[in-house]
Amino acid sequence: MSRAPMWRAIVALGVIAASLFFALTQSARLGLDLRGGTQIVLETKDSPDVDADPESTQRALEVLRQRVDALGVSEPSLYRSGQQRIFVELPGLQDPREAADVIGRTAQLTVHPVRGVTDEQGEKKGKPAEDGSRTLADPDQKGAYLELGPTALTGEGVKDAEAVLDQQTMSGWMVNLTFRGQAGEDWARITGAAACAPQGAPERRVAIVLDGKVLSAPGVNADVACKVGISGGSTQITGDFGRDEARELAALVKGGALPLPVEIVEQRTVGPTLGADAIAASAQAAIIGLALTGLFILVVYRLLGALATLALALYALISYAALVALGATLTLPGLAGFVLAIGMAVDANVLVFERAREEYLGVRALKSSSAHLDKPLRTGFAKTFSAVVDSNVTTLLAAGLLFFFATGPVKGFGVTLSIGVLVSMISALVITRVLADFAIRRRFVRDRPGLTGITSTGRVRTWLAHRNPRLVHHRRRWLGGSALLIVVAVAGIGLRGLDFGVEFTGGRLVEYSTSRPVDVDAARAAVTDAGFPRAVVQESGDGDISVRTGELSNDEQHTIRTALAKEGGEVTVERDELIGPSLGDELRRHALIALGIAVAAQLIYLSVRFRWTFAAAAVSAMVHDVLLVVGLFAWLGKPVDSVFLAALLTVIGYSVNDTVVVFDRVREARRREPAADLETTANKAVVQTLPRTVNTGMGALFILAALAVLGGDSLADFSVALIAGVVIGMASTVFTAVPIAVQLEGSHPAPPVRPGRGQDRGARGPLERGGRARDSGAVV
Repeated sequence: MSRAPMWRAIVALGVIAASLFFALTQSARLGLDLRGGTQIVLETKDSPDVDADPESTQRALEVLRQRVDALGVSEPSLYRSGQQRIFVELPGLQDPREAADVIGRTAQLTVHPVRGVTDEQGEKKGKPAEDGSRTLADPDQKGAYLELGPTALTGEGVKDAEAVLDQQTMSGWMVNLTFRGQAGEDWARITGAAACAPQGAPERRVAIVLDGKVLSAPGVNADVACKVGISGGSTQITGDFGRDEARELAALVKGGALPLPVEIVEQRTVGPTLGADAIAASAQAAIIGLALTGLFILVVYRLLGALATLALALYALISYAALVALGATLTLPGLAGFVLAIGMAVDANVLVFERAREEYLGVRALKSSSAHLDKPLRTGFAKTFSAVVDSNVTTLLAAGLLFFFATGPVKGFGVTLSIGVLVSMISALVITRVLADFAIRRRFVRDRPGLTGITSTGRVRTWLAHRNPRLVHHRRRWLGGSALLIVVAVAGIGLRGLDFGVEFTGGRLVEYSTSRPVDVDAARAAVTDAGFPRAVVQESGDGDISVRTGELSNDEQHTIRTALAKEGGEVTVERDELIGPSLGDELRRHALIALGIAVAAQLIYLSVRFRWTFAAAAVSAMVHDVLLVVGLFAWLGKPVDSVFLAALLTVIGYSVNDTVVVFDRVREARRREPAADLETTANKAVVQTLPRTVNTGMGALFILAALAVLGGDSLADFSVALIAGVVIGMASTVFTAVPIAVQLEGSHPAPPVRPGRGQDRGARGPLERGGRARDSGAVV
């Protein structure tokens, strides 16, 4: 064995061994959309005293962490994103009202001396005057208002707060406060000054205010000495609290005051059954899709197909191991990305096998005898290396944009797709190569070359050989058809409009599951009677009811749930998404930026790898594919949301992926024959790569069909977009990208190759920029 195969085998075994270790010793970190729970995204706002910068946002996060700990949620997660965003993940919490009320409140706890009582609200009600005084409602006397002095103590001086049962009454609850440092002395000074007032006088009271509301204004006991006050660094807040009220107050006070206000800009709740069903459905889709894809390539490529199927199974193992080793969070769209990347792995294998089949048939035709298997296979790997790299880089660009511009679960799609693409190259170019090299060296295989699958012509190649189609010759006809399809798509967007999801418009979408079947008209009437006539009520999934509205508070959501319970019995929230209007505008802007950068990034990369004419042709075909998919969703009335954005960026990657394979073959042919007619060369490249296009597309469609049928409602539209994108992308390469490239090259031909850089030296043809020639691929 030479050194290269030996090193490939060592690398493959090392990767597999490491993957087994991580897969067996670590568990995947599931996102809330898979394990159930609530995610709340908070945005800090500027206050008169503090700017919402990263430092103050981090201080707010630490305060929120203490509040969340007081809620008793197991394994909560809090982290800062950017300068002003705080993500709070609460696994298992299905009712977000309590969490939102506790963690979202500013909780500015202050203590004020009372100057008097009035029955008039006065000009200073609620808002502090210049001297810090204010007038607030008296909690002990309806219609009365307390005139408060300036702030004497803040919640930052509170060391601990605990809800305890009042030992004297044994019925009410109170909150024990413990002060730290100077705050204890300040409390003694405040109560000491109040103790100097006569019994029953308003000035003898001390007001404890939380968020502009007087929680309690107790009078100082008669046994407290004037000018001495309550010492010892502790006291009690009384106010006829119930158990839950006292515990909530203790959690807020213990957490301390947020350094600046916060606003809930996003809130998502997923029921545990929905997450479990999604995992089961995606796993089932992955198994069935992998089995169908494996069976397909087994039939087409026989022994090499069987080895590729084994490599695909190892690909799944390596991808999962990489996911858990990196500590990435696996989300529902991430599961879809994991399954979809199997199709990307199939593409690399098919590309190699088709090139090896082509090389074998060419060698056999020249020698008119049986050819050896190792050289065609080695050539297949070598000459497809650049195409595999180029096509996967374009997909990685799209996945990277998802990671940087998407939010929530869709970001996980970008992570798993990136991991899948990188692992697919290892699977195809290293593991499959090791297995194939080992197999063709066996005498049993050498004596029976037909077992490998590369010695046969294949159905698609046989059909093309008989027909010898001149596809590129009719390019004006194809471009006219493409233009007509674009007009239809744009008409759908203009006439039907796009049904933007709440991510892009703001609002709330809640999916309810009922114990009894509920007719959608009855559900719509119940929601209307509950006071929400403008809510959009639809049937979703297996009898579930979805309600989509504009702004909707947690209490109003609970009201709708109660109204539906009258019709459907027990009602559970399967999914709840709340997006603030500012975040909706931001996500919509980011979506447009992501699409724009995707187009620009592909254009720049392809301009570097090819001539600008071919880069422009590939990007034009990509824009054509995007418009057709968007137009299809407009005509079908399907929602355009963040998951659709993930599908659209994947379509961009796949479209350019397919086009690059053909252009790579054109580049290779023009290196050999720079003076050849481009139309003839391009037509030959299309015909040569068409078997790969069909076989790769079939492999991807098996995966996507399994996702569409078994992935549930949450992935059905995602799968439909990708199925449309794959089919359109396969067609646009032949009927849009190549014709545009030939037209542009005819209008803007490349400079002729300079004398002295002969073909025998492998000089670059007009498809590539100047510079030293190199082979089209490298042996892996």
